[in-house]
Amino acid sequence: MASMRDIKRRKGSVQSTQQITKAMKLVSTVKLQRAKGRAEKSKNYFTCMYDTVVSMLSKAGDLNHPFLKQNSSPKKAVIVITANRGLAGGYNSNIVKLVRDNGWNKEDLIIYPIGSKGRDAFVRMGYEMGDDFSSAIEEPIYIDAMNISKKILSDFSSGKVGEIHIAYTGFKNTVTHVPTLLKLLPIKIEDERDAQDKAVLDFEPEAGEAIDLIIPKYITSLIYGAMIEAVASENGARMQAMDSATSNAEEMIEKLSLLYNRARQSSITQELTEIIAGAEAIS
Repeated sequence: MASMRDIKRRKGSVQSTQQITKAMKLVSTVKLQRAKGRAEKSKNYFTCMYDTVVSMLSKAGDLNHPFLKQNSSPKKAVIVITANRGLAGGYNSNIVKLVRDNGWNKEDLIIYPIGSKGRDAFVRMGYEMGDDFSSAIEEPIYIDAMNISKKILSDFSSGKVGEIHIAYTGFKNTVTHVPTLLKLLPIKIEDERDAQDKAVLDFEPEAGEAIDLIIPKYITSLIYGAMIEAVASENGARMQAMDSATSNAEEMIEKLSLLYNRARQSSITQELTEIIAGAEAIS
């Protein structure tokens, strides 16, 4: 059995850790409430944006536009949204696994990280890295998503990449967060026109000019929406992780208190035995 001093020192260490996890849980809870509100308000808009653009292009007939066609590049750009901090359970590792285990060849991917945890993981695994946008996840704003969109679309237009995907954690509710992989470009178009409605959708201005205006806004909106949901998911995951850590610390403190009491009782019993033995020897 460990000495009373060792048990007391261990108990003090666990109590200090518990105070930290409690504080982190409270901070994450406050951040989650704000992030949750933003995610819930924006989710319908960004879902509607995706459905509307895909539906519109599906009803537009055959459009010959670079944003809608697969170019010759075999490379896939993957925007990976993780956190800049850990202590959030499997939040970061789940996104890394989602991309790594998707069946893609490592040589065909270019990772555009939003979040240093994902960036560091893919660097260690030897993936080709694109521009780093990790600072944008600290406090996502629309202009950050716009700058990311411009860079990704520029690489797509120049032929550096042939597809654009985004990996992020979708926010369903406080305890449910879903790792999600979404293809942004080229948009998969299916003809939604039924037999009674074969009219091709007209554009004003011309179709090419309209697509040049629509697609950047579409990509920007989806990136921004993914960042908003990812932040809410991160704080939810960290709150749960810190709550579990606090509970585990409480259990450890109870066990250490029991061990300490047993060691103390054993020490007192031994001292009493020694006193009695000494008294008997004198008499």
